[in-house]
Amino acid sequence: MTAAVVAGTAIPVVVGAGAADAVAAAPRVRCSSEKAGLAAKLQRDITTALRGRTAITAVSLHDRTTNTVCTLRADQKFDSASTVKVTVLATLLWDVNRHNRHLTTRETELATAMITQSDNDATTALWKQLGVPKVKGFLSAADMNRTVPGSNGHWGLTQITAGDEQKLMDLITGRNSVLSDKARAYALKLMNKVVASQRWGTSAGAPSSAVFHVKNGWLSRATHGWRVHGLGAFTGRGHDYTITVLTHDNETMAAGVATTEAVARAIHKGLNSTANAMETGSG
Repeated sequence: MTAAVVAGTAIPVVVGAGAADAVAAAPRVRCSSEKAGLAAKLQRDITTALRGRTAITAVSLHDRTTNTVCTLRADQKFDSASTVKVTVLATLLWDVNRHNRHLTTRETELATAMITQSDNDATTALWKQLGVPKVKGFLSAADMNRTVPGSNGHWGLTQITAGDEQKLMDLITGRNSVLSDKARAYALKLMNKVVASQRWGTSAGAPSSAVFHVKNGWLSRATHGWRVHGLGAFTGRGHDYTITVLTHDNETMAAGVATTEAVARAIHKGLNSTANAMETGSG
């Protein structure tokens, strides 16, 4: 398998018949948009950003302003690592609303630590409190039918897809019957207050005029190397879009961060005027 296939791009190479079939079958970035020329630009720029990278990468973009959607490997499954913490928070808020009650002081403290600091102990406490049946209940309500909660308390091994994460981000950023407006605002508030050292990933290249809300995940295992993922929502002053980038088979965490940020920069550049864009560090 060539590097072009692993990266999900279509780079012309001289290969035998079997390899040629593999290249032809490789997933490609697909985009659609109501803004003339934008889909083609994003498709080209995201593909270029991934060229030569060895990680398996999945991407999902939804921009409500221009009705733009981009996907790559939307149904590929990845270990969630800490990105599942957004699902845990959404499940908690969904369950609280179903029981017509407010978050307790303890739940507020745990949720804040879980999202803003990516605190694992807080996540474990909320995962145990909710239980897998409630998590599955939320996933069903959210139509996240390809997401499979981790077993035996291993929430970081929840199986996720870029397509399902896009559904989650759409719920958090747009009015719907699953999460109340108050719940959505609370989730976005916490994702906006992630500690400085974790504000990398999809925020790279974001315009200075946008308010951004992020949650990242990273995990190394014997198989598939480093998983490095990024979720981001960008709002305010005409911005209304979300980005999901999931990766595994990274040799290092830094390589995964670099891939995530390369995709993010390509997307931000395509959606926004380059005059307003700013580069953010990798944290």
